[in-house]
Amino acid sequence: MDMDLAYANGAFIAGANEFLPRWQTKAAAFRAGLGARAQTVAYGKGARQQFDLFLPEGTARGCVTFIHGGYWIEFDRSQWSHLAAGVLAQGWACAMPSYTLAPKARIADMTAEMVAAIGVIAKQVAGPVVVTGHSAGGHLAARMGCADLNLPQVVRVVPISPLSDLEQIALTRMQEVLHLDAAEIAAESPARLALRAGVQAHIWVGGQERPSFLWQARLLSEAWDCPWTVSPGEHHFDVIDALEDPSSPLVEVLTGGL
Repeated sequence: MDMDLAYANGAFIAGANEFLPRWQTKAAAFRAGLGARAQTVAYGKGARQQFDLFLPEGTARGCVTFIHGGYWIEFDRSQWSHLAAGVLAQGWACAMPSYTLAPKARIADMTAEMVAAIGVIAKQVAGPVVVTGHSAGGHLAARMGCADLNLPQVVRVVPISPLSDLEQIALTRMQEVLHLDAAEIAAESPARLALRAGVQAHIWVGGQERPSFLWQARLLSEAWDCPWTVSPGEHHFDVIDALEDPSSPLVEVLTGGL
């Protein structure tokens, strides 16, 4: 199998180049519209160790943290702000952290940064913390639910199109930047780790995604014996659109029952 092709998303999505500019425009408009309810908070001293915190009207029920994707190599928190709309309308705060990208950081370092971010987020917003994220961010979201980390604030993780086992990623050209080794693959692959007792998990993936992403999602759901949803007709880029809709099934999975 050609692993580069297996994990190439844009090549199989019509109009793929149009998504990033659209996200950037919507995100900037969303932040501007919130005014003082949009804040930026540092969780460390690094240039990328900050998160945007979006507050609902009134007292927040808790905080949903969304971790961006980009294969641990690209993007930052600024492209995704509009995806907070759904949970904000349900009365939840939403935090969106950036993190140090490869090659400046290894994936294990990114995990540690997200642990630090969750600690600060929990001090900023009272109540439960739910962690979600997309693609590589789905991997990091899943890591926040693993038993080897001490994050009692996290009560639910909802990885979206997650990369749950890193072995195949090491067989792509991304390995030239990520420098994964066997020890890191074992320690940082959520599908090889236990879900922490007391954490709820639900895996989400688009039905029209590359087979590799469907495999990664099902692998994690089986490893953790947790539900997984295959959202019909959605590909890797539009599967996150449901986060804008407060009545969507994805937002219900994130916030329902808490």
